[in-house]
Formats: sequence, structure tokens, C-alpha cells
Amino acid sequence: MRRSSWLSSVSRSSGGVGGGESKVSPEIAPVDAGEGEEGDEERWSRLLPELLTEIMRRVDASAERWPPRRDVVACACVCRRWRDAAVSVVRPPLECGRITFPSSLKQPGPRDVPMHCFIRRNKKNSTFYLYLSLTQALTDKGKFLLAARRFRNGAHTEYIISYDCDDLFPGSNSYVGKLRSDFLGTKFIMYDSQPPYDGAKPSRSQSSRRFASKQINPNVSGSNYEVGQVSYKFNFLKSRGPRRMQCNIQCPVGQSTASDPSKEKPLSTSSTLSLRNKAPRWHEHLQCWCLNFHGRVTVASVKNFQLVAPASTSDPWGVGDEETVILQFGKIEDDAFTMDYRQPLSAFQAFAICLTSFGTKLACE
Repeated sequence: MRRSSWLSSVSRSSGGVGGGESKVSPEIAPVDAGEGEEGDEERWSRLLPELLTEIMRRVDASAERWPPRRDVVACACVCRRWRDAAVSVVRPPLECGRITFPSSLKQPGPRDVPMHCFIRRNKKNSTFYLYLSLTQALTDKGKFLLAARRFRNGAHTEYIISYDCDDLFPGSNSYVGKLRSDFLGTKFIMYDSQPPYDGAKPSRSQSSRRFASKQINPNVSGSNYEVGQVSYKFNFLKSRGPRRMQCNIQCPVGQSTASDPSKEKPLSTSSTLSLRNKAPRWHEHLQCWCLNFHGRVTVASVKNFQLVAPASTSDPWGVGDEETVILQFGKIEDDAFTMDYRQPLSAFQAFAICLTSFGTKLACE
């Protein structure tokens, strides 16, 4: 398993923005070594705003896919002015269909074409890795996005979600959120580490907190924000058929038009998106339940699903037609699964929903 993180993706880009050996710097007076990082930041920030914006536009236009897109992230890491220029140029996934910064993972996906991702599972340590697909193939090297690890917490199961696959703990700076199940593993609550919109109140229950013991670092918030629920309906009669899912997810309305790599800005409003799994049809010849995954799923599994929004749902996003697939998840290898999502779901929300499908649910099958 390749170990990856967002930071390592940038550090591998040797030679600055272009990734080659030659380096070009603005022609200014040298900075004394004693000035350190502050002097370097001042030197790079002296570029004219128009020139800096044009540089960012060209870098953004020339790097449509990863790994070249790491050059955009590298530019945003130069100094504050370069970061501000990147924020003004780079568009969110909803508009451009690309993931650039870590904050993009909590922004709605593309409007017209789903974002293609895949999940790899490591059964030995109960860890799951989310990758962005780089080609049209079902799996490839991928761009690492998120990781999650399953923990047993008393009678409950929790999934800790992180930006760093080597730092999967609630107190980590890479902590993104968590997923908590009930005793039977049929109801899950999704928590975000950041307020999803202005005025959002943190969950007050003890089980929702990041730290079970007394908080040590005052700079790290111990609160989580509930942003969704996923439930599986019981199948008491043991009738034939796939699992039945119901999701209620807090999604933004009026998404911001810029990506911010430095922090996740809460939005002014949000609304609840109701989703349910699309009912499959029984195939008499194959003697199994079937859904059209358009070639993105190759192995039959009880975990496979497609989520749609019922037509009766309040729909500020224009997806409530019971036909538009908002999220689909399916098996392609023993420990590999595709995950395709679109707006109004974010990558973080889609990943959390897919994590609920792992594990045995005897009461629902």
C-alpha cells in the first residue's frame, strides 16, 4: 500500500512550479540569511498583482489533472499573496470538475459529470483509502484524498477520517471528521470537524466529541458538528433483495465561487438532502438483482448501491428526479471499490456514506 498525504504530493514536486531543474526568480536584491522565512516571503510577494494573477492562471490552465496539478498547490504555498492569488483563480469542483486543495474535499462535486474515485481496503488494520481516479480505468495509481480507520469504541464502531493516512487519530491536525454507528451497525451519524455553515452549533453529546478525556490543547477544538445520518432498514421477514438505505445529509446552498486552501469557510445556509438507494430489478436469466453502473462496477456484492433523491424532496439543487444518481459505490476487486459522486455531495460526505456499507448487517440482509 502506498503511503500518501497531501503534503507529500507537493514535496515531490522538485524544482518549484515547473518540476524541472531550472529555477527562475524575480530580479531583486538578495535577502540576508538572517531574515529567514520572512525575507523569502517578502521577496516573492513583491511581484505585481497583475503578473502574479497571470502566472496563477497559466499554471492552473496547464495542470488539468494530477499529478501536474500539484504545481497549483505548490504556488499557493509560497506565501500569503500567492495563496490569495490562487484563491482568486482556482474554481471549486462544482464549477471546474477538479479537486485541487484539501478544502475541495468538503465542497460539492461537479454539477454535470460525476467525479470518479475509488476506495482501497486493508482488512488487516481496518483501514480504507480514498483516491481520485487519474484515468478512465477503474483503478490506477490515483491521487490520495482521504483515509479512514475503523475503531471499536465499547458497543459502537467509529471511523476516524483524516487527510493523512499515517495520522488517523481524533486529536490529529489532519482530522477531518468521523462516523459513528449504533450497536447493530444499522444507523450511522456523520460528524464534521468544522462548522458546515454559519451559525452551526456543535453536538453536545459525549459520544460526538473528538476527545474522550479532558482536552489538553486549547488550540484544537474538541467539538464535532453533526452533518448527516445514514440508516439501513431492517429486514425482519428475510425477503430477497438488497439492503435498503436512507440518508439525510446537510448540504450547502449557494456554494462559494472560490477555493480556499488555507481554511474551510462556513457557508451562510444549508439544507437537508434526502437520499435513498435506487431499487434494482430482478434479472430472470442471471437470477440476481441488477443495477446499471455503466461499466464502473464489475463484481456482484451486497455492498453495491446507487443513491437518488426522491422527487418529493425539497430540491434547491435540481437533482430530485429519482433518476439522477448522486452517489454510486460498487465492487471491482476483492479490496477495491469505485465511488462516483456529484453535487450536492462532497468527497468527504460521499466517502463517509460509502464507509457505512462495509461490515456485516445481518438484520438488514
